[in-house]
Amino acid sequence: MELYRFLIRCAVYLVCLVAAWYGMSAVNYEKILRKGHVRQAQILYFMIVIGLAYLCGSFVLALVYQF
Repeated sequence: MELYRFLIRCAVYLVCLVAAWYGMSAVNYEKILRKGHVRQAQILYFMIVIGLAYLCGSFVLALVYQF
């Protein structure tokens, strides 16, 4: 039973990661970043995507396991 829940959680977080990555691609964040800081901007982008995916995944899992 634990393996089943682990696989469900991984699938939910993976779907949320893809959705967050796809959603963040619509944001033009280049206007607020300084020029010449490309690597730092990529790290920030990745951290925002990971954080957003975690929050969305936790929300979905809380809704599913609530009932």
